[in-house]
Amino acid sequence: MLRTRAKYNLGQVVRHRKHPFRGVVFDVDPEFSNTEEWYEAIPEDSRPVRDQPYYHLLAENDQTYYVAYVSEQNLIADYSGEPVSHPDVHDMFTGFDDGNYQLQFPLN
Repeated sequence: MLRTRAKYNLGQVVRHRKHPFRGVVFDVDPEFSNTEEWYEAIPEDSRPVRDQPYYHLLAENDQTYYVAYVSEQNLIADYSGEPVSHPDVHDMFTGFDDGNYQLQFPLN
């Protein structure tokens, strides 16, 4: 039985370890749950393991906004205190405090 606990929380701002983007966590999969084509498109020498949490992020870089799917091993907490500028942030979250957004709707 797989036992996984996510390191990052919904609403937390994180950064990618290797690539220049950051984002806010809006969903977490306890293990890889994307398509096989997506996984195979990652170069084998940098392909993350499947049995770890994967995070859905409202992401941004210097050029654009997008949704990213990132393994836990490739994320670090963002302690900049800066909010994320992604245009969809306010559809899911309310106030920003101490590097975290509060969910707009309670979870069941």
